[in-house]
Amino acid sequence: MPEIIRFNPNKQHYGTTTLITGYALCSSLLAVINKFAIAKFNYPALLTALQYLTSSLGVWVLAKFNLLHHDPFKFPIAKKFFPAAIVFYLAIFANTNLLRHANVETSIVFRSLTPLLVAVADKAFRKQPYPAKLTFMSLFIILGGAVGYVVTDKGFTLVAYLWAFVYSMTITVEMVYVKHMVMNLGLNTWGFVFYNNLLSLMIAPFFWVLSGECGELFASVSGGRDRFELVAFVAVCLSCLFGLLISFFGFAARKAISATAFTVTGVVNKFLTVLINVLIWDKHATPIGLVCLLFTLAGGVLYQQSVTSPKPVASVLARR
Repeated sequence: MPEIIRFNPNKQHYGTTTLITGYALCSSLLAVINKFAIAKFNYPALLTALQYLTSSLGVWVLAKFNLLHHDPFKFPIAKKFFPAAIVFYLAIFANTNLLRHANVETSIVFRSLTPLLVAVADKAFRKQPYPAKLTFMSLFIILGGAVGYVVTDKGFTLVAYLWAFVYSMTITVEMVYVKHMVMNLGLNTWGFVFYNNLLSLMIAPFFWVLSGECGELFASVSGGRDRFELVAFVAVCLSCLFGLLISFFGFAARKAISATAFTVTGVVNKFLTVLINVLIWDKHATPIGLVCLLFTLAGGVLYQQSVTSPKPVASVLARR
């Protein structure tokens, strides 16, 4: 009889290319899915809480069926990881509120600015070397495209751009600080997913009350103004599912590549996001804004080429 092949949840069965591809696909689709979910279910704090609940509960259930392995919850580790969870929650919360007040392209533009900020932060806080001159040039091309988009944005609102500023700052801190935690805390990938989402879920009720959504939801339900339609249910479920998938691929990819390269990977795959967003509905930027956005993403492609060119062995080892 042929030998039965058993799945070992402690063994890594995926390579860097698979992880980056999975992260790119999830990241490309999630922005549009979240925008659609917010359009149908206008409670961003509750939506993010449902995402964290799905991810943490999903990891726990799959582990019970021996389909994966995650590090057990321990208070000393949770205490060390808690600041990273707060930063992560703030970044997701800001992005969800940005999508509530602006289109997907505005979110992408401010997300595109983070490679330049992350490169500087990586040097300042993690003592990583600055990118090469060609790489920095590509990062400033990203910046130029972003500035052009903001100048031509006819849908500019102060509230939207305040959330955009908060998002760009928090996602920069999150990229660098969580990368530091991933490299030094010693958890496996599913352990990071479990800790991050469980701790974020614990934080969520505070922001749900602080944002006033708690009162809005109860007032709507009690007054019969809100009916949870099937399309809203599907949108929320898709958002939660892709939240779990991007948690896994995101943490796994962080281990495989540098913080700045990881950030730019998230920028480059937004080409697909823009295409999907333009095709499915009219909630997108003007033609001039799209040109500026594509200019920004082209800078991301140039960056990717500059960091994948052959390097001396000593330089490669120094970056590991």
